Amino acid sequence: MRLEGLSTAVTGGASGLGLATAQRLVKAGGKVTIIDLPTSPGAEIAKELGESALFVAADVTDAEQFGAALDAADEHGDLRGLVHCAGASRKIRLLDREGNPGSLEDFEWVVRLNLIGSFNALRLGAARIARHDEIDQERGAIVMTASVAAYEGQIGQIPYTASKAGIVGMTLTAARDLASRSIRVCTIAPGIMDTPLLARLRDDVRASLEATVPNPARLGHTDEFGQLACAILENGYLNGETIRLDGAIRMAPR
Repeated sequence: MRLEGLSTAVTGGASGLGLATAQRLVKAGGKVTIIDLPTSPGAEIAKELGESALFVAADVTDAEQFGAALDAADEHGDLRGLVHCAGASRKIRLLDREGNPGSLEDFEWVVRLNLIGSFNALRLGAARIARHDEIDQERGAIVMTASVAAYEGQIGQIPYTASKAGIVGMTLTAARDLASRSIRVCTIAPGIMDTPLLARLRDDVRASLEATVPNPARLGHTDEFGQLACAILENGYLNGETIRLDGAIRMAPR
């Protein structure tokens, strides 16, 4: 698909990976609907990006809110793309230092946001994209976000690993399921990216993280994620694939 004139919704688009993707899409001449929480700076960011950008507040785990946000994106321009970046993590050990079991509530919260939110993105996004006629043998594409933790989860990442592995597992199945609708599905599995969260780390901690990346020995740039997300939207033969974006890192146990 051509990015110029393309209408794409980006969840978690007010910061980090989602923001970098939204900026890339607008720069390429596309229309972007940023979907993020009402407490996010989404409205200000959309204003900065100009008339091509729209902000709609929604919780991706709430079907009614998320559906309404996608409807607004479809009104902004026939929805053809969805890049789903919304997600979070909480550190949980199976047993704490006293031998008490880890929090089931925290595990459920992470899985609900990351995995159920991704299922919502797939089903609700596909329903809107499927309404439109094919262009060059496709109606659109959905890009989800996993993590290298799906493959090498570290100690304390059990809920995050479970949810991100679930996204990787859904990717090919979703691509097969939506093939009859001419909708592609791919997933990006980022490594250690230079997001606002990591920007708060001490310099020595950042340097230690950078040294674990084989090549290039640095944190990934959020714009590199946006670049790959746009490439997936553009390339009509990319489908059913999870692509690692990680500088060849393989995470250690801790």
